[in-house]
Amino acid sequence: MSTVTVSDKSQVVIPVAIRRRLGLVAGSKLDFELEGDSIRVRPLKSIPASRAEDGYGMLRCELSGERRLAEFDVAEAMRAEADDRD
Repeated sequence: MSTVTVSDKSQVVIPVAIRRRLGLVAGSKLDFELEGDSIRVRPLKSIPASRAEDGYGMLRCELSGERRLAEFDVAEAMRAEADDRD
C-alpha cells in the first residue's frame, strides 16, 4: 500500500509501480467513483479508431467473376475460412 499527499492544487502522484502495472501514461483517463468513505479509481480503456482499410486482406474470395459487397456474407466467409484451417 502506498501513501501519497494531496497538493495545494488538489493533485496526487500515482506511484510508479501502479502506473507501470496499469499502463498509465501522460494523458491517460481515469474514472473516479465514491464508495462510502473510499474512492475507487479505474483507468478508462479507449478503443483505438479503426478504418475500413485496416481490414483489407483479412478475408479472401477465390470465386471468379464480378462480386458485389451487398451479396457478401461475412459470417459465412469466416465459417468457410475456419473450416479450411481444420
